[in-house]
Amino acid sequence: MSITSFVKRIQDITRNDAGVNGDAQRIEQMSLLLFLKIYDSREMVWELEEDEYESIIPEELKWRNWAHAQNGERVLTGDELLDFVNNKLFKELKELEIT
Repeated sequence: MSITSFVKRIQDITRNDAGVNGDAQRIEQMSLLLFLKIYDSREMVWELEEDEYESIIPEELKWRNWAHAQNGERVLTGDELLDFVNNKLFKELKELEIT
């Protein structure tokens, strides 16, 4: 799937989300989710390459721990996923202190 198709599909899905107001907010949220997925992939490499690598993203907010099943682990879906993303993920990421 091309990035254009991916973005269009996500836009279509989020237009039905009662908690999202307008394209600007949808684009912001899509960008953050896409960043988290890509950043998580990079972190996996950094963790292998650097003995003392320390992530800036708390463990529970990492893509691999809530969106991607590993070793048969359960991932969030449905209302539980929406609640996590809307009330925890976005909120806590915005409050992170990056030094």
